[in-house]
Amino acid sequence: MRSYLLLFIVLFTWSCTKKIVQLPETTNSLVTEVLDVSPVYMFYTKDTGDIEFNRRNMISTTNWLVNIDKRLTLKQILPHLKYLQDKRHGDGMHKNKNARNYFSCNNTDLKTLSFIEFTTTQFEDNLSKKDSLIMYQNSALDETQIKLFIKNNSEIVIQTNANNIVKSYAKSTFTKGLDSIIHSHNNRKSILLEYSSHILFQDYIFYKSKLLNYSNDTVKIMDIEFTHN
Repeated sequence: MRSYLLLFIVLFTWSCTKKIVQLPETTNSLVTEVLDVSPVYMFYTKDTGDIEFNRRNMISTTNWLVNIDKRLTLKQILPHLKYLQDKRHGDGMHKNKNARNYFSCNNTDLKTLSFIEFTTTQFEDNLSKKDSLIMYQNSALDETQIKLFIKNNSEIVIQTNANNIVKSYAKSTFTKGLDSIIHSHNNRKSILLEYSSHILFQDYIFYKSKLLNYSNDTVKIMDIEFTHN
């Protein structure tokens, strides 16, 4: 069994060749250990700002630790994330149904690594599909649907299907707005995440980390996520 400590060894090896991933920071500590892993890398090229995708050490039957430089934008990394998700859910000969995909993060509270799972996340930029999904859920389930749109790193728009009121919040206050909506409805709630493809991966991890705190028996974070150019 190979543990997540392998990550440190591989990162050290890459640093010797002057390729280092600056991992995004988080305080979320739901997962702090992953066993039987393969590392995947998305490097940031400082001179050009381009992305370099390295999956040479990826083994299909293991858990994948996806190490993405926090300076990359979602627009740069999404094609590669979709590739990984397709590979994970494809019908290959060597398949482990229990293997998972994780983002590797630097936990600033614990001073160690934390991992955010995204195995079932579906990254989508088809807005008509999003609208169809919303209509289906509203007719099939008695729930309050909350749309959270990260327009940029300083403006977050929240809308619900209950009253169709749209409100904007700053990065530092959006959780208060979300708390208010969640606590004002007694039925089940689902949160749909939308975001600008131009935000940095660091910002994406910040919002994902915050949303994970809301996931419970009455609040569901939807697996499908949408991007806007």
